[in-house]
Amino acid sequence: MLNPELKKELESQQYILVGNHSAVKTCSWTRKMIKSEGSCYKHKFYGIRSNQCLQMTSSLTCANNCIICWRSSKTPVSKEWTFDIDNPELIFENSIKAQYKLLTGLKGYEKTNQDYYEESKDIKHVALSLIGESILYPKINELNEIFNENNISTFLVTNAQYPEHIKKLKPVTQLYLSLDAPNKELLKQIDKPIFEDYWERLNKSLKYLKAKKQRTCIRLTIIKGINDKYFEDYSKLILKGNPDFIEIKAYMFLGSSRQRLKEENMPYHEDIVAFSKELIKHLKDYEIVSEHIPSRVIMLAKKKFKKKGKWFTWIDFDKFFKLLNLKKSFSTDDYLKETPETGLSGKGTNSYVRKSKGLAPFTNPLKK
Repeated sequence: MLNPELKKELESQQYILVGNHSAVKTCSWTRKMIKSEGSCYKHKFYGIRSNQCLQMTSSLTCANNCIICWRSSKTPVSKEWTFDIDNPELIFENSIKAQYKLLTGLKGYEKTNQDYYEESKDIKHVALSLIGESILYPKINELNEIFNENNISTFLVTNAQYPEHIKKLKPVTQLYLSLDAPNKELLKQIDKPIFEDYWERLNKSLKYLKAKKQRTCIRLTIIKGINDKYFEDYSKLILKGNPDFIEIKAYMFLGSSRQRLKEENMPYHEDIVAFSKELIKHLKDYEIVSEHIPSRVIMLAKKKFKKKGKWFTWIDFDKFFKLLNLKKSFSTDDYLKETPETGLSGKGTNSYVRKSKGLAPFTNPLKK
């Protein structure tokens, strides 16, 4: 049961609480796309339409106290499940209703693209990545099956502290594993895990990630001056998990993380490009595919997804659901779609800063 103080704080931050342990909050990119102000990096990388994406969690509890996290410091931290278990149908139905409610105010907004707004009522994707650890919900497989039955793609993020849950997880559209540090000491400093065997849990999670047949992705969140090197150590962990995709993203100076880090710890996009170029030297089976400058993120993919000079990192969602319905084994390769836009621009997020200070334009040393 959530304490009243936390409940009040979350609701003031425009979360809608669902049942005993779930929550919905509209992603800023969902709102931006409805107002024709751009779309999330997941659209550019994988083909997700931001205006049709539901952002939620099925568990407000987490086993880490990550210094990079924007969530409230009052959010519960626990090794085990501590809530009464809500019915997955209840979570599904009320999460959909919560999304509708959160977006209602955009209907009459003068900058709203009405076509995009109407599309938003037809939810096609769910990102189980809001706060907490969704995979900890005891009925996560049943919840994902309901999303699948309604042709809603599932993007599930885990912090790699529950390896057995990863092992038992049934197919999702794309499974993310957060890799916040390249070694045991830094992982303790950055994620502040409450499990004593946190490093063993991470490594076991990577092992189980490797065994997954559907799309997998390892996400690195880079903090300037803290975890922005150790390329060989990162590569060894990444290869242990053998993901289809790697996302290298800048830490963003937001929410409660501002109490633990400084704005200077937030890398520029150029920093992320430089890091990616250095890391790729240790990952011979991967290439840099694309970037999303507003989010300060780079995507790497296995070279096998490049066919006849074209990249195929987008998702054929219709085919994914057809494959699920066949109840037969299938893999990432079976639901690929051509990626419309790839490559690096060489531009970045600090160009306007340098110009305003009368400095020479930034020259990307890694752009060919």
